[in-house]
Amino acid sequence: MAFSNEQLERYARHIILKEIGVKGQKKLLNGSVLIIGAGGLGAPAAMYLAAAGVGTIGIVDADVVDLSNLQRQIIHAMKDIDKPKVISAKETMEEMNPDVKVNAIQAFVSSENILELIEPYDFIIDGTDNFPAKFLINDACVMAKKPFSHAGIIRFKGQLMTYVPGQGPCYRCVFHEPPPKNAVPTCKEAGVVGAMGGVIGSLQAMEAIKYLTGVGDLLAGRLMTYDAIKMEFRTIKLPHDTSTCPVCGENPTITELIDYEQAACELK
Repeated sequence: MAFSNEQLERYARHIILKEIGVKGQKKLLNGSVLIIGAGGLGAPAAMYLAAAGVGTIGIVDADVVDLSNLQRQIIHAMKDIDKPKVISAKETMEEMNPDVKVNAIQAFVSSENILELIEPYDFIIDGTDNFPAKFLINDACVMAKKPFSHAGIIRFKGQLMTYVPGQGPCYRCVFHEPPPKNAVPTCKEAGVVGAMGGVIGSLQAMEAIKYLTGVGDLLAGRLMTYDAIKMEFRTIKLPHDTSTCPVCGENPTITELIDYEQAACELK
């Protein structure tokens, strides 16, 4: 695969990095990422992955663009109100970088379709805003042996971790099961600073880029938290022993995907 002059110019700042270079940029162009959720987290992640030249990007979301989304979902604009989010995202990404193939999938993610959705992709980004989806994505990725980035944001706080099969605990190892319904306020009820999506969603894109290129250390086995009020990042080492986890452990008891029912919320 030879780069065109336009590609050499477009990706010049990647190519001069010794950690990426021509070889790493080719890995990005040959790579694929599925983003589940075209909202506050998925929007910046999608834009940076498209700009980076990730060759195939899938984006899944069932909603349409609403005026209240524009405070944080930067992939959409006023002209996109009432348009399906995945179509708005696809148009923005393809306008940004024609090298990228964008698969727009307007659908709710459920136990019935998630394994089929994630199967073609190298890396999965969880950009959802509710616990049922997060546990479903985790369990599906563990069962399908797919690496993924989890993240959540609410108010002035965010968190993220990365699961890589065989390299550390999964989301369920850490959080076990969804909290009781209405136990945690939703993003709509509690609020969220728009730029939080940019901070945490960009870090998710960085994890995907690092995974595809093989550069650096991923957040496997670690949970990163960010407090914007204190301007403080913390990285917490997670337990190494995953043997008793009901989904990724030695004797899993969760062998079928579960569709939990619960109100939306962006951070435990």
